[in-house]
Amino acid sequence: MIEGRTDPPKAPFVRALEAKARRLAEAHGENRLRARRNDAGRWRITALLWPLFAKGR
Repeated sequence: MIEGRTDPPKAPFVRALEAKARRLAEAHGENRLRARRNDAGRWRITALLWPLFAKGR
């Protein structure tokens, strides 16, 4: 038989996931805006290429 826990998620874990999702969404939006403007510099901005690994975040 398969068993599972129904405990509520831990608050720090949920906050960390929300922060990651926010960073990904912001980077995606900025990348789409720069692509629409045909800005080739977007490929040099590390926060847009690897939003979860950028320093200072």
